[in-house]
Amino acid sequence: MDRVNASTPAAPSDDPARAAFAALRTPEGERLLAALRDHDPADELATATRLRRTHPAELVSAALGQARLRQRAVAKFGAEDAHRMYFTPNGVEQATRTSVAVHRAARFAGLGVRSVADLCCGIGGDAIALARAGISVLAVDRDPLTAEVARANAEALGLAGLIEVRCADVTEIDTAPYDAVFVDPARRGGRGRIFDPEAYSPPLSWATAAALKAPRAALKIAPGIPHEAIGPEAEAEWISDGGDVKEAVLWYGEGFAPGAFRATLLPSGATLTAPAPLPAPPVGPVGRYLYEPDGAVIRAHLVADIVERCGGRLVDETIAYVTSDEPYSSPYVAGYEITDRLPFNMKKLKALLREREVGVLTVKKRGSAVEPEELRRRMKLTGPNAVTVFLTRVAGAPTMLIGHPLG
Repeated sequence: MDRVNASTPAAPSDDPARAAFAALRTPEGERLLAALRDHDPADELATATRLRRTHPAELVSAALGQARLRQRAVAKFGAEDAHRMYFTPNGVEQATRTSVAVHRAARFAGLGVRSVADLCCGIGGDAIALARAGISVLAVDRDPLTAEVARANAEALGLAGLIEVRCADVTEIDTAPYDAVFVDPARRGGRGRIFDPEAYSPPLSWATAAALKAPRAALKIAPGIPHEAIGPEAEAEWISDGGDVKEAVLWYGEGFAPGAFRATLLPSGATLTAPAPLPAPPVGPVGRYLYEPDGAVIRAHLVADIVERCGGRLVDETIAYVTSDEPYSSPYVAGYEITDRLPFNMKKLKALLREREVGVLTVKKRGSAVEPEELRRRMKLTGPNAVTVFLTRVAGAPTMLIGHPLG
């Protein structure tokens, strides 16, 4: 596999993508992008036809493509930044969302970090957050177009004084002058996501070695990384945003806790941590209350901590549902009061929902092959009431738990 961060920039005339990007940064290109800010993609053909009467066809195509990317990027960067920034298709897909990048930058800034070598910077999402935290950044990427986009973003957001962008091989960068190193290896290839950390580009082993040479470092990795692939020198943090797990970070150096596991929930910033892997929690019967831990808690293997805090137990040794006999409130779980427990049986569930006049059914599952949409379709729901059904296993047996959210 080609490394993502090693190349000598080609002249824009030799690269159609770079030539198109350069055209977007002309006054004509910028005016065209501004006019397309709120355009409806459904009307793109008519829009393109109209704009080509007064603008070169190649520029119109480039502007429409960039407008689509900006609209996609709003979910990660917010409308104000997204419509000033520039993107590539891979850049939108792989960039860190702003909330996560800000959290990471704040951890660095809180430890007094004033300069960071951002290796594999992509379109500059993390560099922007670091610069806004008052940290000077060397942003490095191998791909010439990506480096140009990162430089354009620093300028567009008024951060060029804090962000130096360099098109180079990250393995050839001297990081000694910097307080910290941040590495975001490419985890996608021509066939999609890469699950083997040693197939990252650059490999996780290289990134780890680079991190251990720095006073402090952070490595962005996929949240599904096996725990056994994490070395004892790292503090491992899993981050969720709005309940969705977004990424994992390995932290190295002064101020971090080697061997610790951490789950951080955004936007609240609530953080749950344990100094080492916890012992297996107890398993027991379903109580009156059921708790669904946040995905970051599950990925960090901190469900046992929740069990201990609520004085509860697991419903099954392989399922991350926690139950207790007393109510428990925590930012790390969603709580439910359980009213019914049934062996898995579609007819019995349908009869119960009809009897309770349930018209709104929320389906959650762990350890079940049943698809929620299929189950809702088969229930033929009518009525004013709402319930939640959990399709899971209890002591190894397929089970349906019915209840409603606490509070």
